[in-house]
Amino acid sequence: MSLDHRLPAELEELRRTVEAFAHDVVAPKIGEYYEQHAFPYEIVQEMGRMGLFGLPFPEEYGGMGGDYLALGIALEELARVDSSVAITLEAGVSLGAMPVYHFGTEEQKREWLPKLCSGEVLGAFGLTEPDGGSDAGATRTTAVRDGDDWVINGSKCFITNSGTDITGLVTVTAVTGRKDDGSPRISSIIVPSGTPGFTVGAPYSKVGWSASDTRELSFSDVRVPAANLLGEEGRGYAQFLRILDEGRIAIAALATGLAQGCVDESVRYAKERRAFGRAIGSNQAIQFKLADMEMRAHTSRLAWRDAASRLVHGEPFKKEAALAKLYSSEIAVDNAREATQIHGGYGFMNEYPVARMWRDAKILEIGEGTSEVQRMLIARELGV
Repeated sequence: MSLDHRLPAELEELRRTVEAFAHDVVAPKIGEYYEQHAFPYEIVQEMGRMGLFGLPFPEEYGGMGGDYLALGIALEELARVDSSVAITLEAGVSLGAMPVYHFGTEEQKREWLPKLCSGEVLGAFGLTEPDGGSDAGATRTTAVRDGDDWVINGSKCFITNSGTDITGLVTVTAVTGRKDDGSPRISSIIVPSGTPGFTVGAPYSKVGWSASDTRELSFSDVRVPAANLLGEEGRGYAQFLRILDEGRIAIAALATGLAQGCVDESVRYAKERRAFGRAIGSNQAIQFKLADMEMRAHTSRLAWRDAASRLVHGEPFKKEAALAKLYSSEIAVDNAREATQIHGGYGFMNEYPVARMWRDAKILEIGEGTSEVQRMLIARELGV
């Protein structure tokens, strides 16, 4: 019996649909958005109409009834053309909507998921803090119970989708007390946009992902109803570990798309660019670079799909998600570097997609768990 890695008909149809959207709608417009550091509302709205934000959620909440494999397929195809659009979808689903879906009450799901699934509203996940970084447990933001409210104080940084005109909520992790051993009891709380005392900073000036929204958040006596607690009090740490485990699969799919996009652009350029009387693709040095790039993208695809398949089938997937995220993010950087080299001086010009890919690749080794953190997780899963 042999393994069949071909997609079933419905997922192949999804892949082709998103591929066409990426090339016909995203590609002609995204360069201008990127250079202006502008959020692509028009593109995001179209993604919402296509149902992309609802891909892995049940139809009863306004979703498409798919799963994480379907989400990964869409992310990979989008990232083959542009990562800003892809990360907007990734963060909106795996960080914005998934916490509500996994841990929310039925009332919270009914209130938020239909709007999140339609793309009418974007959600964000307020985890990282200025002094925390990879130490996600070093939360300093606090939430104190005052009657029927939580009062939140603190700050978050590097939060995607947190300041757009259509951002509806941020799920914030905060210390809500202490355990018997003195360690913090961390909880997750929904903070709707526009809540008094909740301030969204100006967009960061970033190396890449320039058409996505990333900001710092601050909370000064922000008062929200006690009913905005997401899940059980004190379970916030376990909740965001689950969210990050799943999100690593999505990031791996996105990184695979970027790596494959580098191959696509480099093959096209190698066929067209002539030097010394012939196409540069006829040179073995270029051919070998392209072969290695394709090998890395193909292997990365197998890794993230394996992790997604394990998740979908209810099997342990933590190690496989970390493997996929680690490998895909590092080979995305490798492929972006090689694509730039193949393009020569043109690869350094922003009018060429590979320049954008080169700028976008590095963050993949950092966001949702650095490469060092992934190696720690893998070693831990190996029992060492």
